[in-house]
Parts: sequence; C-alpha cells; structure tokens
Amino acid sequence: MIRLVFSNETRERLRHERIHHPHPRVRQRLEVLYLKSEGWSHQAICARVGITKPTLISYLRLYQDGGWAALTACRFRRTRSALAPHEATIRLAFTRQPPATLAEASTRIAELTGIERSPAQVGKVLKQFGLKRRKTGAIPGPEPTPEQQAERARFQQQELEPRLAQAQAGQRAVFFVDAAHFVHGLFLSWLWCVARCWQPTPTGRHRLSVLGALNAITHELITVTTDAYMNSESVCRLLRQLAELALPVPITVILDNARYQRCRLVQDTAAALKIELLFLPAYSPQFNLIERFWKLVKKCCLHARYYPTFQDFKTSILHFIETAHVEKKQTLKSLLTFNFQSFKELKVGIS
Repeated sequence: MIRLVFSNETRERLRHERIHHPHPRVRQRLEVLYLKSEGWSHQAICARVGITKPTLISYLRLYQDGGWAALTACRFRRTRSALAPHEATIRLAFTRQPPATLAEASTRIAELTGIERSPAQVGKVLKQFGLKRRKTGAIPGPEPTPEQQAERARFQQQELEPRLAQAQAGQRAVFFVDAAHFVHGLFLSWLWCVARCWQPTPTGRHRLSVLGALNAITHELITVTTDAYMNSESVCRLLRQLAELALPVPITVILDNARYQRCRLVQDTAAALKIELLFLPAYSPQFNLIERFWKLVKKCCLHARYYPTFQDFKTSILHFIETAHVEKKQTLKSLLTFNFQSFKELKVGIS
C-alpha cells in the first residue's frame, strides 16, 4: 500500500504548480498528487484527470520513491535528430551568414554535414537549436562609429533626459517635431480573411505633408499641413502656433537636422519667440518620439485601406491625428514611452 503524507506547504506548492508548470505531462502528475492530498479516492481521481489506475499508481510511486524532483523530472523518450551532433557547426555557420529560406538552410546543411533533410524537417531542427525566423532591422544611416555612439549617449544623458524630466515635473514643455508625407497610394497588409482581398490602386500622384509637434506628456499634436512641400516657412508657422499656446513654462522643440529646419530663418524665429531648439545628433531618429506616432498613423489609416478620393484619404488622416490623444490614449501611453533604442551590441550586417 502506498501511504503519502502531505504538509501544508507541499499542498500549496502542488496547488500552484499543477496550473503553472510549463510541461503538460508534469502538470498532470501534479494534478493527481494534489487531488490525492485533498483526500479524493483513486476512482474519482482517474475520472477527473482521465487516466487509468495503473498510471495513477505509477505517479504515486514516483513521488514516494523520488519526491518532488522525480515528480517534476522530464525524462520522456524523444527521437534524436541525426543533425544533433552537428549543432555547433550549424549554429556557427548560420550565425556568420543566416539563411533566408528553409530551402537554402537545407542545402547548406547538406553541404556542411552530408545529411539531407527536407525544408520542413530542417525547420524543426533549427527551432531545437534555438534559431527563429526573424525580420531584419534597420539602423538609421551607416554603421555608427564609436565617436557617434559616444555623442548619442552624451545627448541622451545630458540634454534629452534632463529636459524630459523637467517636462514630467511640469517645469518645461517638450515637443518632438518632424514631418510625414502620406502618398495617396496602395498599402498592402496581412489580414485574417476567408478569401484573399483585392484592393484598387489609386494614382499615387497626390501627397499630404504634415509637419507636427508632439507634446511629450499630453501626446497632443500641433500641425501644419500642405499638399505641396514643407519648407522653413512651414517650420516658422509651427513655432508661432506653439508660442500662441501661451504656456507658463519654457518650450523646447526637439527636431532633426533637415536644412529647412535648421536654417537661419527658423533659428531667428525661435529666438524671437523664446523657444529653445534642440537638434538631434546625425542619424538619430530613434530619439524623436513623433516617428513612432507617424508609424501608428500609417498602421491605422493606410494599411489595407482604400480611399476612392484624395479628400477621403486626407480627411481620415487628419481626423486620426486630431483625436488620437483621446481615442488612442492607452495605445499612445504604451507607445510613446521615454525608452530610446541605442543600437548597442547589435549584429550589424551579414558576413
């Protein structure tokens, strides 16, 4: 006869782990032991868990002989791939030059090991080796030099973060400025649908340009729009709109180094309006929060959307921009945090 004694601590541990343990078979064992600790009969446990009595007895003996360690051990039989001994070789080769497709991976593995496997089998093996299909990322501009990395770190720590801290304390108003250009064209996207959807293609000859100033705290957007091109006069108009807000705290505008934004006219206008201009380091759009906002606009207004006329296209975008700080408040709160990517310790390029 199997006699088991469960302490209150063990019962509580069983109650928690029977739900949260990562392996389903171990969760089943823990469920059996938990029900046993609660005084259930063997017949009732088998009916509840869906196992036979010999299986139940084996679980109880496992715990009786080996305790918690034996009960939670994962020693299930598993077919070992013929490629397993070559894991280090494959990982090293694919780290140096990642394959783009499973077909390419299958061919290269055959060349490396002499073992041929189908692309589907190769996919399963690569997952076991810790590889995943990942989308490549883009670093703004050329690969940064150590000097550029140091300048970006200095800008973030000594100029950007102190001003954002003042904005959070209500001592300064910080606005992130940049322009976005929306072309009335076709923006394909992935959809969950019964059949493939086909979308008409607009001419793409009309463009809406929006120069925006995003409040770092309230996420409201002050804009200047045009169907033509942005220039220094557009930036000056935006600065005057910010000055007309009559805020009781100093205003800092963070913007990039586009010529029309850094010209003498813009700097003189800002000085006259007592607005501080803080220019980003070269190739550093990751410090400009409004870039994330523009991506959200494109995702919500353009992807897989068709607008028969340019006026419909324009109205949809401008309505979203005007109401986002209210209708998308929670989304913006999560999206527009002060966490900025540094691009340090990244794998750059493919050797």
